[in-house]
Amino acid sequence: MKCLLLLGLVALSECLVKIPLQKGKSMREQMREDGTLKDFLKLHTIDSANKYAPVLDTDVLYEPMINYFDTTYYGTISIGTPPQDFKVIFDTGSANLWVPSVYCSSPACLNHNRFDPSSSSTFQSTNENLSIHYGKGSITGVIGYDTVQVGDLVVTSQAFGLCTTEAQHFAHRPYDGIMGMAYPSDAHDDAAPVFDNMWNQGLLSEDLFSVYLSEEGDSGSVVIFGGIDSSYYSGDLNWVPVSRQRYWQISIDSVSMNGYIVACEGGCQAIVDTGTTNLDASPSGVASIQNAIGASVNSDGEYEVDCNSISSLPDIVFTISGVDYPVPASAYIDQKDCTVNIHSNSRFWVLGDVFIREYYVVFDRANNVIGLASSN
Repeated sequence: MKCLLLLGLVALSECLVKIPLQKGKSMREQMREDGTLKDFLKLHTIDSANKYAPVLDTDVLYEPMINYFDTTYYGTISIGTPPQDFKVIFDTGSANLWVPSVYCSSPACLNHNRFDPSSSSTFQSTNENLSIHYGKGSITGVIGYDTVQVGDLVVTSQAFGLCTTEAQHFAHRPYDGIMGMAYPSDAHDDAAPVFDNMWNQGLLSEDLFSVYLSEEGDSGSVVIFGGIDSSYYSGDLNWVPVSRQRYWQISIDSVSMNGYIVACEGGCQAIVDTGTTNLDASPSGVASIQNAIGASVNSDGEYEVDCNSISSLPDIVFTISGVDYPVPASAYIDQKDCTVNIHSNSRFWVLGDVFIREYYVVFDRANNVIGLASSN
């Protein structure tokens, strides 16, 4: 199903059109020279009374996402001329764009839309190969270049992967491919991410994007390219430096429950990842949390708790740059089967959708910071 581009807010449009740009300069550069940047940044959040109000300014794109049972959030993009539609995850944990191609006969490809380069007048082929390994599953393919459209934003000469093989893991996923939105340093074969090309081609008013994830049964999940919408969160945004410019990686002070540190004592690293369903942690961190909530292993090898105990279980509190971000048991326990949505990851913590549903997140490339505020 083709996702519709939401239109915008008059307030931001009026603000932007009154600032004339000199040829070859970004809006940020022009405003800095004019001495208007500081005042604009104070007002750069979109003040809307209705979070579903349309955005009129084409430099800010509201791209809706489908919430698939709280496990995956995906939207629709188009590739080629004429456009071929694909459902993709907007993934802050990777940096490449790839979709299945007609060259792929893997069951995972055959279950999804496949890109046909012969049907696109703007497609450019290469001899470059692509191989990406994710936590679960992998893909191989070749790299091509074509026009990519996200909403009304048209990115030209975008590198992307045309899959020739896909792991079985992807066979029954509701999405066709992945659009990575991490830093370019994480991209395989030096392929510039779509977001970078949006900015470099002058399609966005600001070098950032923000994400709101709804809970199952609720509509309104969205990734906002080039803007921040204050109607999606309460209070102020707290800004956290990116500690490594590859993933959206940050430093965590500690992880605590009931006032006691249960993991990450002395600090640790984490990535904020829209492409991960759960919370991931080191084996020792997972063991400490499971012990604190009295979880036990079921016949499927998953940790679970007594369903009657969920309301009395403590929050998991992530302290980040001195600010506490609690995640309640209703978020980290699956309400359908009472399993624990915390998995083991030996490398670092991953703050996936379980965390992001609680907090509106701004991914600011201009300043290399992440903004966090409680979601509405």
